[in-house]
Amino acid sequence: MTMKKPFAITLDPGSSLANKTGSWRTERPVYVHRLPPCNHACPAGEDIQGWLFHAESGDYETAWRHLTQNNPFPAIMGRVCYHSCETACNRGTLDQAVGINSVERFLGDEALKLGWAFAPPAMETGKRVLVVGAGPSGLAAAYHLRRLGHAVTVIEAGDSPGGMMRFGIPKYRLPREVLDGEVARIAAMGVTFRYGEKVSDLAASMAETHADAAFLAIGAHIAKRAFIPAKDSARILDAVAVLRSMEGAGPPMLGRRVVVYGGGDTAIDVARTARRLGASEAVIVYRRTRERMPAHDFELEEALQEGVKVRWLSTITGAEGGQLTIEKMELDAAGKPQPTGVFETLDADSLVLALGQDVDMSLLAAIPGLVTADGVVLVDPETMMTGQPGLFAGGDMAPGARNVTVAIGHGAKAARHIDAWLHGTKLAPPAERPLAGFDRLNTWYYSDAPASLRPQLDLARRTSSFDEVQGGLTEANALFEARRCLSCGNCFECDTCYGVCPDNAVIKLGSGMGFTINLDYCKGCGICAAECPCGAIDMVPEES
Repeated sequence: MTMKKPFAITLDPGSSLANKTGSWRTERPVYVHRLPPCNHACPAGEDIQGWLFHAESGDYETAWRHLTQNNPFPAIMGRVCYHSCETACNRGTLDQAVGINSVERFLGDEALKLGWAFAPPAMETGKRVLVVGAGPSGLAAAYHLRRLGHAVTVIEAGDSPGGMMRFGIPKYRLPREVLDGEVARIAAMGVTFRYGEKVSDLAASMAETHADAAFLAIGAHIAKRAFIPAKDSARILDAVAVLRSMEGAGPPMLGRRVVVYGGGDTAIDVARTARRLGASEAVIVYRRTRERMPAHDFELEEALQEGVKVRWLSTITGAEGGQLTIEKMELDAAGKPQPTGVFETLDADSLVLALGQDVDMSLLAAIPGLVTADGVVLVDPETMMTGQPGLFAGGDMAPGARNVTVAIGHGAKAARHIDAWLHGTKLAPPAERPLAGFDRLNTWYYSDAPASLRPQLDLARRTSSFDEVQGGLTEANALFEARRCLSCGNCFECDTCYGVCPDNAVIKLGSGMGFTINLDYCKGCGICAAECPCGAIDMVPEES
């Protein structure tokens, strides 16, 4: 007599009735790559979460190479960028934002110290591009175009590269050896630099360099003026000229009492420079209140620490000899300053106007197809191309905020589209990625870890020298700071999904390759998505 086996073991082990339970599922988990808010906020287009992933493992060179795929100036940007990425950082809601800018500077400084170099282009295209201007936008465009295999010539009217990074940012914020070191790395790739040449005929310069396309990146170096009735004895200077003269053999003679008229970052820089040049009084006169001042607050705080004073709600109506006439202002209902008719005098050896800068647009007069408005060239915002085919523009002379980070982003974007134009193609717009919001995170997985503090030069040395004010992170602090990243919306292989799956349906693919789901066994319970610390798993309806 044949014994019957128990029902459970009479089933075919390979059938769905044995142990393949995926047929029960109505939803399935899918690994997603959301856009981290730091990446979204970066005008230079950096993959911040991507390079922090390498930095947190201590692989700093790989992190640097990942970073410089988008931005060739981490040591510069780690000093002068206003780090909107940190304002957007989800960690700021948890405790404090990740010190992204500090880690970027650390990577940039490591690269300079250890001599890391950019790889030469994989191939030469035979195409040539002319870049006019060696400021941040022109340098970024030259770097990316050279990486793509194009021959690049940069023509700069000044005698050295950097543009407003050199002539508008003081040495105590950006040491010149850092600027020169990062530019030299681009030159070493084979980019040709020609200094002391002002391009006055673009067509002739393109013909002379055999250029197939051109990128215009002329900086805003012309100071805006204001009508201030003044006697001949009044000493009135412009901020751009003062900061530019700091690159020469002799510093400007500003006197003991210096007044700066304006409220932007340039006004702050001039006032702080005056203190370093020995001015006993450096006073900023600004028409509005502190809340409406366009200068960044941390820069104003550093200036106040250094003894700079600010006259709020004030305007200058006259200058004679060693005195300025100041009129008090008041804000109307719309927040605009209005005169009050109340006057006072302010002693001053010199008055420095810091009211903004304009671009020299004379080069563009003879170029057909170009349209200008409000002091900039109108460009296609997607491609950075002007109305003249093959002619692109960016930086200060294109619409957008005027700062180094935006300029670098313009140069990178223009380079990609110049490359496409040279190949007779058009770039498809990048795929939209949903933003990784704070509500997607399981923050209880992350321990409290306040941001590291960067050292700062002592106050006495700050006001008596041009030594760098802000110090950098140590290797230990940089590693700690990188590891504070929450990896918002992107898997960092923490193994949580692997550990919580009740069906062992999560499969490891190996270091750096993430996970996959064995759908034969996944019941779609959603535990993995609910428990993922960084919100990198979505539950989607099962396909019918």
